[in-house]
Amino acid sequence: MNIWQQFLDGLFATGWLEFVAVVFGIASVMLSRKENIWVYPTGIINTTIYIYLSFLGGLYAEAGVNFYYTVMSVIGWVLWTKKSEGQPVLHISKSTQLEWRNALVFFALCWAVLYLILKKFTDSTVPVADSFAAAAAYTAMWLMARKKLENWIWWSVTNVASIPLYFIKGYVFTSFQYVVFLVLSVLGYLEWRRRTMNYFTA
Repeated sequence: MNIWQQFLDGLFATGWLEFVAVVFGIASVMLSRKENIWVYPTGIINTTIYIYLSFLGGLYAEAGVNFYYTVMSVIGWVLWTKKSEGQPVLHISKSTQLEWRNALVFFALCWAVLYLILKKFTDSTVPVADSFAAAAAYTAMWLMARKKLENWIWWSVTNVASIPLYFIKGYVFTSFQYVVFLVLSVLGYLEWRRRTMNYFTA
């Protein structure tokens, strides 16, 4: 009951900037599920706001990951719009065993480096959780830009880690956003898997 009351109190105390960021964030994930190019401009609005909010809340790794999102959104925007003979160059595909291994190594390195940075050079009170969520998000965005099905698995990991992370920092509406993101990431995985199967049978 206490957590529910905290949620309600936090919800009513949500600032307009956080509200705008959440709306654009949810819109971005919904557009990604539909493989719609507008995922990137809406996502850029969300991430630039969260760079500021994350710094404000002492979530330095999350601020860094939102900066990374912004850069990768521009790269992904370019990659998704590339065409050859009028057809998109990139299609949804499954990761190979080598790509899976590379993603896991990339995640582990990001987590280790971010943790050390947070522990030694910041006043972060949640270095393990903050660096874990950020590392999973780095991996997810990298795979999303390349239209890999597994990006949704990494987004789910990020969402599960971020729900309590933002809640304890007082960003209750953002915490709720990650609950919505978690549901959307499962639906996104199912949608992209269906499209992947259609590519193979077409």
